[in-house]
Amino acid sequence: MRIAGWLAAFGLALAAPVAAKDAGATLWRGGTIITMDGETPATAEAVLERDGKIVFVGPEAAARAQAGKDVQLRDLKGATLLPGFVDAHSHFAIGLQTAGGLDLADPATGDTSSVAKLLAAVKGYGTKVPKGGWVVVWRYDDAQLAERRHVTRAELDSVLPDRKVVLLHVSLHGLVANSAALKAAKLRDGMKPPAGGVMPSDAKGKLTGLLFEKAMQPMSLVLPQPSAEARLAAVDAVQTRYAREGFTWAQDGATNPVDLAFLTSPAAQAKLKIDLALLPFAMTGIDAMLENPAMTPGARFGRVKLQGIKFVLDGSPQARTAFFTRDYALGSPDGQHPWHGQPVTTDAAFQGLARKVHERGWQIFAHANGDAAIDMAIRGFDALGIKAADNRRPVVIHSQFMRPDQIPGYVRIGVGPAYFSNHTFYFADTHRRNFPNEVVDFISPFVASRAAGLIPSNHSDYPVTPLDTRAELWSAMARQSRTGVVSGDGQREGAYQALQGLTTGPAWQVFEEDRRGRLKPGLLADFVVLDRNPLDTPVEQIRTIRVLETVKEGKTIWQADR
Repeated sequence: MRIAGWLAAFGLALAAPVAAKDAGATLWRGGTIITMDGETPATAEAVLERDGKIVFVGPEAAARAQAGKDVQLRDLKGATLLPGFVDAHSHFAIGLQTAGGLDLADPATGDTSSVAKLLAAVKGYGTKVPKGGWVVVWRYDDAQLAERRHVTRAELDSVLPDRKVVLLHVSLHGLVANSAALKAAKLRDGMKPPAGGVMPSDAKGKLTGLLFEKAMQPMSLVLPQPSAEARLAAVDAVQTRYAREGFTWAQDGATNPVDLAFLTSPAAQAKLKIDLALLPFAMTGIDAMLENPAMTPGARFGRVKLQGIKFVLDGSPQARTAFFTRDYALGSPDGQHPWHGQPVTTDAAFQGLARKVHERGWQIFAHANGDAAIDMAIRGFDALGIKAADNRRPVVIHSQFMRPDQIPGYVRIGVGPAYFSNHTFYFADTHRRNFPNEVVDFISPFVASRAAGLIPSNHSDYPVTPLDTRAELWSAMARQSRTGVVSGDGQREGAYQALQGLTTGPAWQVFEEDRRGRLKPGLLADFVVLDRNPLDTPVEQIRTIRVLETVKEGKTIWQADR
Protein backbone atom coordinates (compact mmCIF):
# COMPACT_ATOMS: atom_id res chain seq x y z
CA MET A 1 0.00 0.00 0.00
CA ARG A 2 1.37 3.41 -0.98
CA ILE A 3 2.02 5.93 1.78
CA ALA A 4 -0.29 8.35 -0.06
CA GLY A 5 -3.14 5.95 0.59
CA TRP A 6 -2.72 5.74 4.31
CA LEU A 7 -5.15 7.45 6.68
CA ALA A 8 -3.89 10.95 7.43
CA ALA A 9 -6.60 12.87 9.27
CA PHE A 10 -5.01 15.08 11.93
CA GLY A 11 -6.04 13.97 15.40
CA LEU A 12 -8.15 11.08 14.10
CA ALA A 13 -8.87 8.44 16.73
CA LEU A 14 -7.69 5.09 15.44
CA ALA A 15 -8.95 1.98 17.12
CA ALA A 16 -8.92 -1.74 16.65
CA PRO A 17 -11.97 -3.74 17.74
CA VAL A 18 -12.43 -3.36 21.47
CA ALA A 19 -10.46 -6.00 23.32
CA ALA A 20 -11.22 -7.51 26.70
CA LYS A 21 -10.15 -5.36 29.63
CA ASP A 22 -7.47 -7.73 30.81
CA ALA A 23 -4.29 -6.96 32.71
CA GLY A 24 -1.09 -6.19 30.87
CA ALA A 25 -2.07 -3.06 28.93
CA THR A 26 0.24 -0.02 28.93
CA LEU A 27 -1.02 3.48 28.18
CA TRP A 28 1.41 6.10 26.92
CA ARG A 29 0.33 9.71 27.36
CA GLY A 30 1.49 13.11 28.57
CA GLY A 31 3.61 14.21 25.62
CA THR A 32 3.62 14.71 21.87
CA ILE A 33 2.73 11.48 20.08
CA ILE A 34 3.48 11.60 16.34
CA THR A 35 1.78 8.71 14.55
CA MET A 36 3.64 8.98 11.19
CA ASP A 37 0.40 7.67 9.67
CA GLY A 38 -0.09 9.74 6.53
CA GLU A 39 1.65 12.28 4.36
CA THR A 40 1.15 15.13 6.83
CA PRO A 41 1.87 15.21 10.56
CA ALA A 42 -0.80 13.67 12.79
CA THR A 43 -0.68 13.51 16.57
CA ALA A 44 -2.62 11.63 19.22
CA GLU A 45 -3.18 12.03 22.94
CA ALA A 46 -2.52 8.41 23.83
CA VAL A 47 -1.30 5.04 22.61
CA LEU A 48 -2.44 1.79 24.22
CA GLU A 49 -0.25 -1.32 24.01
CA ARG A 50 -1.15 -4.87 24.92
CA ASP A 51 0.82 -8.07 24.33
CA GLY A 52 3.41 -6.26 22.22
CA LYS A 53 0.90 -4.76 19.79
CA ILE A 54 -0.72 -1.36 19.50
CA VAL A 55 -4.45 -1.71 20.25
CA PHE A 56 -5.55 1.94 20.30
CA VAL A 57 -4.30 5.35 19.16
CA GLY A 58 -6.38 8.42 19.91
CA PRO A 59 -7.97 10.43 22.73
CA GLU A 60 -6.71 9.64 26.22
CA ALA A 61 -10.20 9.22 27.68
CA ALA A 62 -11.08 6.57 25.10
CA ALA A 63 -7.75 4.85 25.67
CA ARG A 64 -8.36 4.70 29.43
CA ALA A 65 -11.86 3.32 28.90
CA GLN A 66 -10.48 0.52 26.73
CA ALA A 67 -7.47 -0.18 28.94
CA GLY A 68 -9.29 -1.18 32.12
CA LYS A 69 -8.37 -0.60 35.75
CA ASP A 70 -5.13 -2.59 35.74
CA VAL A 71 -3.48 -0.51 33.02
CA GLN A 72 0.11 0.62 33.51
CA LEU A 73 0.42 4.35 32.87
CA ARG A 74 3.52 5.73 31.16
CA ASP A 75 3.74 9.49 31.49
CA LEU A 76 5.94 10.97 28.75
CA LYS A 77 6.39 14.12 30.85
CA GLY A 78 6.40 16.31 27.77
CA ALA A 79 8.69 14.09 25.67
CA THR A 80 7.87 12.97 22.12
CA LEU A 81 6.84 9.43 21.18
CA LEU A 82 7.37 8.11 17.64
CA PRO A 83 7.35 4.69 15.99
CA GLY A 84 10.63 2.86 16.50
CA PHE A 85 13.13 3.80 13.81
CA VAL A 86 13.61 1.36 10.92
CA ASP A 87 17.16 0.93 9.64
CA ALA A 88 17.16 1.14 5.84
CA HIS A 89 20.73 -0.09 5.29
CA SER A 90 23.72 -0.85 7.48
CA HIS A 91 26.05 -3.75 8.23
CA PHE A 92 25.12 -5.35 11.54
CA ALA A 93 27.54 -8.25 11.08
CA ILE A 94 30.50 -5.95 10.45
CA GLY A 95 29.63 -4.31 13.75
CA LEU A 96 30.36 -7.68 15.36
CA GLN A 97 33.93 -7.44 14.04
CA THR A 98 34.89 -3.79 14.58
CA ALA A 99 35.71 -4.41 18.24
CA GLY A 100 38.74 -6.34 17.01
CA GLY A 101 41.09 -3.66 15.75
CA LEU A 102 41.96 0.02 15.82
CA ASP A 103 39.01 2.33 15.10
CA LEU A 104 40.23 5.67 13.76
CA ALA A 105 36.80 7.20 14.47
CA ASP A 106 37.17 6.50 18.18
CA PRO A 107 38.19 9.74 19.96
CA ALA A 108 40.48 7.67 22.17
CA THR A 109 42.64 6.95 19.11
CA GLY A 110 43.75 10.59 19.04
CA ASP A 111 44.76 12.83 16.17
CA THR A 112 45.32 10.95 12.90
CA SER A 113 44.92 13.91 10.53
CA SER A 114 48.23 13.45 8.70
CA VAL A 115 50.16 10.49 7.35
CA ALA A 116 52.78 10.81 10.10
CA LYS A 117 50.17 10.98 12.87
CA LEU A 118 48.24 8.07 11.39
CA LEU A 119 51.37 5.94 11.17
CA ALA A 120 52.23 6.78 14.77
CA ALA A 121 48.76 5.66 15.92
CA VAL A 122 49.01 2.44 13.91
CA LYS A 123 52.45 1.72 15.35
CA GLY A 124 51.33 2.47 18.90
CA TYR A 125 48.45 0.06 18.59
CA GLY A 126 50.30 -2.53 16.52
CA THR A 127 53.26 -2.98 18.85
CA LYS A 128 50.82 -4.51 21.35
CA VAL A 129 49.95 -7.20 18.82
CA PRO A 130 52.26 -10.25 18.88
CA LYS A 131 54.81 -10.39 16.06
CA GLY A 132 53.34 -12.05 13.02
CA GLY A 133 49.81 -11.10 14.06
CA TRP A 134 47.23 -8.98 12.30
CA VAL A 135 46.82 -5.25 12.84
CA VAL A 136 43.41 -4.31 11.45
CA VAL A 137 42.58 -0.59 11.26
CA TRP A 138 39.01 0.57 10.67
CA ARG A 139 37.66 3.77 9.02
CA TYR A 140 40.83 4.87 7.28
CA ASP A 141 40.03 7.89 5.07
CA ASP A 142 42.69 9.29 2.77
CA ALA A 143 40.53 12.38 2.06
CA GLN A 144 40.82 13.42 5.72
CA LEU A 145 44.62 13.31 5.77
CA ALA A 146 46.45 16.63 5.40
CA GLU A 147 48.29 15.20 2.41
CA ARG A 148 45.07 13.97 0.76
CA ARG A 149 46.71 10.83 -0.51
CA HIS A 150 46.81 7.17 0.36
CA VAL A 151 49.28 5.71 2.81
CA THR A 152 51.65 3.33 1.04
CA ARG A 153 52.80 -0.20 1.63
CA ALA A 154 56.35 1.08 2.19
CA GLU A 155 55.19 3.48 4.90
CA LEU A 156 53.33 0.72 6.72
CA ASP A 157 56.40 -1.53 6.40
CA SER A 158 58.52 1.21 7.98
CA VAL A 159 56.51 1.19 11.22
CA LEU A 160 55.40 -2.44 11.52
CA PRO A 161 57.41 -4.72 9.22
CA ASP A 162 56.86 -7.80 11.41
CA ARG A 163 53.07 -7.64 11.64
CA LYS A 164 50.39 -7.98 8.98
CA VAL A 165 48.85 -4.52 8.66
CA VAL A 166 45.60 -3.66 6.85
CA LEU A 167 43.95 -0.24 6.78
CA LEU A 168 40.29 -0.73 5.85
CA HIS A 169 38.97 2.26 3.91
CA VAL A 170 35.98 4.10 5.38
CA SER A 171 33.96 3.14 2.28
CA LEU A 172 34.52 -0.58 3.00
CA HIS A 173 35.36 -0.87 -0.70
CA GLY A 174 39.12 -0.84 -0.36
CA LEU A 175 42.17 -1.15 1.86
CA VAL A 176 45.89 -0.56 2.10
CA ALA A 177 48.12 -3.46 3.13
CA ASN A 178 51.76 -3.83 4.09
CA SER A 179 54.11 -6.44 2.66
CA ALA A 180 53.40 -9.06 5.31
CA ALA A 181 49.65 -8.82 4.71
CA LEU A 182 50.09 -8.98 0.92
CA LYS A 183 52.21 -12.09 1.33
CA ALA A 184 49.54 -13.71 3.50
CA ALA A 185 47.00 -13.03 0.75
CA LYS A 186 49.40 -14.44 -1.89
CA LEU A 187 49.49 -11.14 -3.74
CA ARG A 188 52.81 -10.67 -5.50
CA ASP A 189 54.56 -7.87 -7.33
CA GLY A 190 53.84 -7.88 -11.03
CA MET A 191 50.32 -9.28 -10.63
CA LYS A 192 47.59 -7.57 -12.63
CA PRO A 193 44.32 -6.53 -10.99
CA PRO A 194 41.28 -8.70 -11.63
CA ALA A 195 38.41 -7.38 -13.73
CA GLY A 196 36.47 -4.98 -11.55
CA GLY A 197 39.42 -4.46 -9.20
CA VAL A 198 42.02 -1.75 -8.57
CA MET A 199 45.50 -2.93 -7.57
CA PRO A 200 48.15 -0.42 -8.69
CA SER A 201 51.89 -0.94 -8.92
CA ASP A 202 54.63 1.69 -8.79
CA ALA A 203 57.09 2.52 -11.58
CA LYS A 204 59.24 -0.47 -10.59
CA GLY A 205 56.32 -2.88 -10.83
CA LYS A 206 55.93 -3.21 -7.06
CA LEU A 207 52.43 -3.30 -5.58
CA THR A 208 51.67 -0.12 -3.67
CA GLY A 209 49.46 -1.99 -1.18
CA LEU A 210 46.27 -0.35 -2.42
CA LEU A 211 43.47 -2.86 -3.08
CA PHE A 212 39.96 -1.81 -4.07
CA GLU A 213 36.80 -3.66 -5.08
CA LYS A 214 37.45 -7.16 -6.47
CA ALA A 215 41.17 -6.84 -5.78
CA MET A 216 40.25 -7.02 -2.09
CA GLN A 217 38.91 -10.56 -2.30
CA PRO A 218 42.18 -12.44 -1.69
CA MET A 219 42.78 -10.31 1.41
CA SER A 220 39.21 -10.84 2.61
CA LEU A 221 39.81 -14.58 2.59
CA VAL A 222 42.76 -14.37 4.98
CA LEU A 223 41.75 -11.53 7.30
CA PRO A 224 41.10 -12.85 10.81
CA GLN A 225 37.45 -13.55 11.52
CA PRO A 226 35.85 -13.67 14.95
CA SER A 227 34.72 -17.08 16.14
CA ALA A 228 31.05 -17.88 16.67
CA GLU A 229 31.67 -17.44 20.39
CA ALA A 230 33.20 -13.98 19.83
CA ARG A 231 30.34 -12.99 17.55
CA LEU A 232 27.82 -14.12 20.13
CA ALA A 233 29.59 -12.15 22.84
CA ALA A 234 29.43 -9.03 20.66
CA VAL A 235 25.71 -9.22 19.82
CA ASP A 236 24.57 -7.35 22.93
CA ALA A 237 27.01 -4.49 22.41
CA VAL A 238 26.12 -4.08 18.73
CA GLN A 239 22.35 -4.22 19.17
CA THR A 240 22.68 -1.73 22.01
CA ARG A 241 24.30 0.69 19.53
CA TYR A 242 21.17 0.42 17.40
CA ALA A 243 18.72 0.57 20.31
CA ARG A 244 20.29 3.69 21.81
CA GLU A 245 19.62 5.42 18.46
CA GLY A 246 15.96 4.43 18.55
CA PHE A 247 16.19 1.56 16.07
CA THR A 248 13.94 -1.43 16.64
CA TRP A 249 14.77 -2.97 13.23
CA ALA A 250 18.31 -3.30 11.91
CA GLN A 251 19.70 -4.60 8.65
CA ASP A 252 22.73 -6.61 7.70
CA GLY A 253 23.24 -5.24 4.22
CA ALA A 254 25.48 -7.92 2.66
CA THR A 255 25.34 -11.19 4.59
CA ASN A 256 28.09 -13.70 3.83
CA PRO A 257 27.55 -17.46 4.36
CA VAL A 258 29.34 -17.53 7.73
CA ASP A 259 27.26 -14.67 9.13
CA LEU A 260 24.10 -16.11 7.59
CA ALA A 261 24.64 -19.36 9.47
CA PHE A 262 25.49 -17.52 12.69
CA LEU A 263 22.66 -14.95 12.66
CA THR A 264 20.01 -17.59 11.92
CA SER A 265 21.34 -19.91 14.64
CA PRO A 266 19.29 -20.54 17.80
CA ALA A 267 22.09 -19.02 19.91
CA ALA A 268 21.97 -15.71 18.02
CA GLN A 269 18.17 -15.72 17.93
CA ALA A 270 18.09 -16.04 21.71
CA LYS A 271 20.29 -12.97 22.07
CA LEU A 272 18.44 -10.58 19.80
CA LYS A 273 16.13 -7.95 21.27
CA ILE A 274 15.65 -6.00 18.04
CA ASP A 275 14.48 -7.31 14.68
CA LEU A 276 17.12 -7.95 12.05
CA ALA A 277 16.83 -8.22 8.26
CA LEU A 278 19.46 -10.18 6.34
CA LEU A 279 20.45 -9.62 2.71
CA PRO A 280 22.46 -12.69 1.62
CA PHE A 281 25.22 -11.58 -0.71
CA ALA A 282 24.63 -12.79 -4.28
CA MET A 283 28.32 -13.12 -5.09
CA THR A 284 29.28 -15.53 -2.27
CA GLY A 285 27.71 -18.92 -1.66
CA ILE A 286 24.29 -18.03 -3.02
CA ASP A 287 23.71 -21.39 -4.71
CA ALA A 288 24.06 -23.29 -1.44
CA MET A 289 21.58 -20.94 0.21
CA LEU A 290 19.07 -21.25 -2.63
CA GLU A 291 19.20 -25.03 -2.36
CA ASN A 292 18.51 -24.95 1.39
CA PRO A 293 14.75 -25.53 1.90
CA ALA A 294 14.83 -23.48 5.13
CA MET A 295 16.17 -20.42 3.32
CA THR A 296 13.13 -19.06 1.52
CA PRO A 297 12.09 -15.46 0.76
CA GLY A 298 10.78 -13.83 3.92
CA ALA A 299 11.67 -16.78 6.16
CA ARG A 300 11.91 -15.81 9.83
CA PHE A 301 14.25 -17.22 12.42
CA GLY A 302 13.08 -15.69 15.66
CA ARG A 303 13.71 -11.95 15.20
CA VAL A 304 15.73 -12.55 12.02
CA LYS A 305 14.12 -12.23 8.59
CA LEU A 306 15.60 -13.23 5.23
CA GLN A 307 14.66 -10.08 3.35
CA GLY A 308 16.26 -10.20 -0.09
CA ILE A 309 19.39 -10.81 -2.14
CA LYS A 310 22.15 -8.18 -2.30
CA PHE A 311 24.00 -7.36 -5.52
CA VAL A 312 26.89 -4.91 -5.87
CA LEU A 313 27.21 -3.11 -9.21
CA ASP A 314 29.94 -0.59 -8.46
CA GLY A 315 32.12 0.85 -5.74
CA SER A 316 32.31 3.98 -3.64
CA PRO A 317 32.32 7.60 -4.89
CA GLN A 318 34.48 8.81 -2.01
CA ALA A 319 36.96 6.05 -2.83
CA ARG A 320 36.71 6.95 -6.56
CA THR A 321 35.60 3.44 -7.53
CA ALA A 322 31.90 4.19 -8.21
CA PHE A 323 30.92 3.83 -11.88
CA PHE A 324 30.05 7.10 -13.65
CA THR A 325 29.30 8.30 -17.14
CA ARG A 326 31.73 11.20 -16.53
CA ASP A 327 35.36 11.25 -15.43
CA TYR A 328 36.67 11.90 -11.94
CA ALA A 329 38.72 15.10 -11.95
CA LEU A 330 41.23 13.46 -9.58
CA GLY A 331 41.42 10.28 -11.62
CA SER A 332 41.54 6.75 -10.25
CA PRO A 333 42.49 5.88 -6.65
CA ASP A 334 46.11 5.79 -7.80
CA GLY A 335 45.80 8.98 -9.87
CA GLN A 336 45.40 7.58 -13.39
CA HIS A 337 43.49 9.59 -16.01
CA PRO A 338 40.99 9.42 -17.60
CA TRP A 339 38.93 7.47 -15.09
CA HIS A 340 35.19 7.23 -14.58
CA GLY A 341 35.26 4.17 -12.37
CA GLN A 342 34.21 0.71 -13.43
CA PRO A 343 31.49 -1.79 -12.67
CA VAL A 344 32.36 -4.72 -10.43
CA THR A 345 30.23 -7.04 -12.58
CA THR A 346 28.80 -7.13 -16.09
CA ASP A 347 25.26 -6.57 -17.30
CA ALA A 348 25.05 -10.21 -18.35
CA ALA A 349 26.31 -11.56 -15.02
CA PHE A 350 24.03 -9.30 -12.98
CA GLN A 351 20.96 -10.00 -15.08
CA GLY A 352 21.58 -13.75 -15.16
CA LEU A 353 21.94 -14.11 -11.40
CA ALA A 354 19.18 -11.59 -10.71
CA ARG A 355 16.79 -13.59 -12.88
CA LYS A 356 17.67 -16.72 -10.94
CA VAL A 357 16.69 -15.22 -7.58
CA HIS A 358 13.83 -13.10 -8.96
CA GLU A 359 12.08 -16.15 -10.36
CA ARG A 360 12.35 -17.79 -6.94
CA GLY A 361 10.49 -14.88 -5.38
CA TRP A 362 13.38 -13.00 -3.81
CA GLN A 363 13.40 -9.22 -3.47
CA ILE A 364 16.43 -7.67 -5.17
CA PHE A 365 18.69 -5.11 -3.50
CA ALA A 366 21.33 -3.57 -5.78
CA HIS A 367 24.18 -1.36 -4.57
CA ALA A 368 24.68 1.41 -7.13
CA ASN A 369 26.37 4.74 -6.42
CA GLY A 370 27.44 6.24 -9.75
CA ASP A 371 24.96 7.14 -12.47
CA ALA A 372 26.38 4.52 -14.84
CA ALA A 373 25.81 1.83 -12.20
CA ILE A 374 22.25 3.11 -11.71
CA ASP A 375 21.80 2.70 -15.48
CA MET A 376 22.92 -0.93 -15.02
CA ALA A 377 20.33 -1.45 -12.29
CA ILE A 378 17.55 0.00 -14.41
CA ARG A 379 18.59 -2.12 -17.42
CA GLY A 380 18.65 -5.19 -15.22
CA PHE A 381 15.19 -4.64 -13.77
CA ASP A 382 13.81 -3.90 -17.23
CA ALA A 383 15.38 -7.12 -18.52
CA LEU A 384 13.48 -8.99 -15.80
CA GLY A 385 10.28 -7.25 -16.87
CA ILE A 386 9.65 -5.73 -13.44
CA LYS A 387 6.91 -3.09 -13.38
CA ALA A 388 5.66 -1.00 -10.48
CA ALA A 389 2.31 -2.81 -10.66
CA ASP A 390 4.10 -6.10 -9.91
CA ASN A 391 4.87 -4.80 -6.39
CA ARG A 392 8.30 -6.48 -6.32
CA ARG A 393 9.88 -3.32 -4.83
CA PRO A 394 13.52 -3.69 -5.90
CA VAL A 395 15.73 -1.43 -3.81
CA VAL A 396 18.71 0.48 -5.19
CA ILE A 397 20.98 1.02 -2.19
CA HIS A 398 22.55 4.48 -2.07
CA SER A 399 21.33 5.67 -5.51
CA GLN A 400 23.75 8.46 -4.71
CA PHE A 401 24.54 10.15 -8.00
CA MET A 402 21.22 9.78 -9.80
CA ARG A 403 20.56 11.88 -12.83
CA PRO A 404 17.12 13.53 -13.01
CA ASP A 405 16.33 11.49 -16.15
CA GLN A 406 16.72 8.25 -14.16
CA ILE A 407 13.84 8.99 -11.78
CA PRO A 408 11.12 8.03 -14.32
CA GLY A 409 12.82 4.63 -14.67
CA TYR A 410 12.52 4.09 -10.91
CA VAL A 411 8.85 5.10 -11.09
CA ARG A 412 8.14 2.71 -13.98
CA ILE A 413 9.79 -0.20 -12.19
CA GLY A 414 8.63 0.60 -8.67
CA VAL A 415 12.13 1.00 -7.20
CA GLY A 416 12.60 2.01 -3.60
CA PRO A 417 15.60 4.38 -3.50
CA ALA A 418 17.59 3.87 -0.28
CA TYR A 419 19.32 7.23 -0.07
CA PHE A 420 22.31 8.21 2.07
CA SER A 421 22.05 11.87 3.12
CA ASN A 422 25.06 11.59 5.44
CA HIS A 423 27.16 11.89 2.27
CA THR A 424 26.25 15.56 2.11
CA PHE A 425 28.12 16.05 5.38
CA TYR A 426 30.94 13.50 5.41
CA PHE A 427 31.92 13.30 1.75
CA ALA A 428 30.44 16.17 -0.27
CA ASP A 429 33.62 18.23 -0.02
CA THR A 430 35.51 15.29 -1.54
CA HIS A 431 32.89 14.88 -4.27
CA ARG A 432 33.22 18.56 -5.24
CA ARG A 433 36.87 17.98 -6.00
CA ASN A 434 35.76 15.46 -8.63
CA PHE A 435 32.45 16.60 -10.07
CA PRO A 436 30.60 19.81 -11.02
CA ASN A 437 28.38 21.45 -8.42
CA GLU A 438 25.18 20.53 -10.24
CA VAL A 439 26.11 16.84 -10.01
CA VAL A 440 26.92 16.96 -6.30
CA ASP A 441 23.82 19.05 -5.58
CA PHE A 442 21.61 16.16 -6.75
CA ILE A 443 23.04 13.64 -4.27
CA SER A 444 20.20 11.71 -2.59
CA PRO A 445 17.43 13.69 -4.31
CA PHE A 446 14.67 13.15 -1.74
CA VAL A 447 12.47 16.04 -2.82
CA ALA A 448 12.61 15.18 -6.53
CA SER A 449 11.92 11.49 -5.91
CA ARG A 450 8.97 12.19 -3.60
CA ALA A 451 7.52 14.59 -6.17
CA ALA A 452 7.63 11.75 -8.70
CA GLY A 453 5.76 9.41 -6.34
CA LEU A 454 8.70 7.34 -5.11
CA ILE A 455 9.03 6.19 -1.49
CA PRO A 456 12.62 6.81 -0.38
CA SER A 457 14.43 5.81 2.80
CA ASN A 458 17.54 7.15 4.49
CA HIS A 459 20.43 5.26 6.07
CA SER A 460 23.87 5.49 7.69
CA ASP A 461 25.58 2.53 5.98
CA TYR A 462 27.14 1.90 9.42
CA PRO A 463 30.05 1.54 9.97
CA VAL A 464 30.78 3.73 6.90
CA THR A 465 29.21 6.60 8.86
CA PRO A 466 28.25 6.41 12.54
CA LEU A 467 24.92 5.13 13.80
CA ASP A 468 23.27 8.44 14.65
CA THR A 469 19.60 8.88 13.80
CA ARG A 470 19.57 12.58 14.67
CA ALA A 471 22.53 13.15 12.32
CA GLU A 472 20.60 11.36 9.58
CA LEU A 473 17.61 13.64 10.15
CA TRP A 474 19.81 16.72 10.20
CA SER A 475 21.77 15.81 7.07
CA ALA A 476 18.54 15.23 5.14
CA MET A 477 17.26 18.63 6.29
CA ALA A 478 20.47 20.71 6.12
CA ARG A 479 22.50 18.92 3.41
CA GLN A 480 25.55 20.77 4.73
CA SER A 481 29.15 19.57 4.41
CA ARG A 482 31.98 19.61 6.94
CA THR A 483 33.02 22.99 5.53
CA GLY A 484 29.48 24.38 5.56
CA VAL A 485 28.70 24.02 1.84
CA VAL A 486 25.07 23.12 1.08
CA SER A 487 24.56 20.40 -1.53
CA GLY A 488 21.29 21.10 -3.27
CA ASP A 489 19.15 23.55 -1.35
CA GLY A 490 16.13 22.41 -3.36
CA GLN A 491 16.53 18.81 -2.13
CA ARG A 492 16.42 19.72 1.57
CA GLU A 493 13.78 17.72 3.43
CA GLY A 494 11.30 19.08 5.92
CA ALA A 495 11.35 17.50 9.39
CA TYR A 496 8.32 15.27 8.77
CA GLN A 497 9.68 13.98 5.47
CA ALA A 498 13.08 13.36 7.10
CA LEU A 499 11.27 11.31 9.77
CA GLN A 500 9.53 9.33 7.01
CA GLY A 501 12.99 8.35 5.79
CA LEU A 502 13.55 6.59 9.12
CA THR A 503 10.07 5.11 9.60
CA THR A 504 7.46 4.65 6.88
CA GLY A 505 9.91 4.75 3.95
CA PRO A 506 12.20 1.91 5.02
CA ALA A 507 9.23 -0.09 6.35
CA TRP A 508 7.55 0.05 2.93
CA GLN A 509 10.74 -0.86 1.11
CA VAL A 510 10.94 -4.17 3.01
CA PHE A 511 7.21 -5.02 2.89
CA GLU A 512 6.83 -4.28 6.61
CA GLU A 513 4.43 -1.32 6.42
CA ASP A 514 1.68 -3.34 8.13
CA ARG A 515 3.95 -4.28 11.04
CA ARG A 516 6.11 -1.22 11.80
CA GLY A 517 6.91 2.40 10.97
CA ARG A 518 3.61 3.90 12.16
CA LEU A 519 1.56 4.12 15.35
CA LYS A 520 -1.61 2.31 14.37
CA PRO A 521 -3.70 -0.50 15.91
CA GLY A 522 -2.46 -3.92 14.90
CA LEU A 523 1.16 -2.85 14.36
CA LEU A 524 4.04 -3.73 16.66
CA ALA A 525 4.38 -1.63 19.79
CA ASP A 526 7.84 -0.41 18.79
CA PHE A 527 8.50 3.11 20.06
CA VAL A 528 11.25 5.67 20.40
CA VAL A 529 11.00 8.48 22.95
CA LEU A 530 12.84 11.73 22.16
CA ASP A 531 13.42 14.62 24.54
CA ARG A 532 12.10 17.09 21.94
CA ASN A 533 9.72 17.17 19.03
CA PRO A 534 11.72 17.18 15.76
CA LEU A 535 8.81 18.90 13.98
CA ASP A 536 9.31 22.15 15.88
CA THR A 537 13.05 21.94 16.62
CA PRO A 538 15.22 24.36 14.58
CA VAL A 539 17.28 22.56 11.96
CA GLU A 540 20.57 23.56 13.56
CA GLN A 541 19.47 21.89 16.82
CA ILE A 542 18.20 18.59 15.38
CA ARG A 543 21.50 16.81 16.14
CA THR A 544 21.21 17.72 19.83
CA ILE A 545 17.88 15.91 20.30
CA ARG A 546 18.36 13.02 22.72
CA VAL A 547 16.92 9.53 22.53
CA LEU A 548 15.46 8.87 25.97
CA GLU A 549 14.06 5.38 25.53
CA THR A 550 13.58 2.62 22.97
CA VAL A 551 10.70 0.17 23.33
CA LYS A 552 10.38 -3.12 21.45
CA GLU A 553 6.95 -4.73 21.46
CA GLY A 554 6.01 -2.94 24.64
CA LYS A 555 9.23 -3.64 26.53
CA THR A 556 11.99 -1.12 27.16
CA ILE A 557 15.23 -2.35 25.60
CA TRP A 558 17.26 0.81 26.15
CA GLN A 559 16.91 3.85 28.37
CA ALA A 560 19.12 6.90 28.80
CA ASP A 561 20.39 8.07 32.14
CA ARG A 562 18.20 11.00 33.12
